[in-house]
Amino acid sequence: MFGLVCRGRRGYSKVCYGLSIAKEDLIIKELESIVLTTDLPEYGLKKGDLSPVVLVHHEGKGYEVEFVTLDSETVAIILLLPSQVRSIGRREIAHVRAVTNI
Repeated sequence: MFGLVCRGRRGYSKVCYGLSIAKEDLIIKELESIVLTTDLPEYGLKKGDLSPVVLVHHEGKGYEVEFVTLDSETVAIILLLPSQVRSIGRREIAHVRAVTNI
């Protein structure tokens, strides 16, 4: 089912014009790239870092992700909550930075 989503104050959360979105359309899927929404200093990760989803737990209640450097060195494999990740948005561009904590 498709719907029109309007940008609310805290992201894409407001449904407009009486249209609805099916729950399965909101779940991030395995192998989809996600954006980290919070710093995780214990892993050397920062808000905005990108990672593919390795495994989706309990229909989107958790995501196992593997953060890797551009030369394929694993930084961390972490289980994250939905509040700690988001889908990649339109017209976003990746940014490169050095990881200091591997």
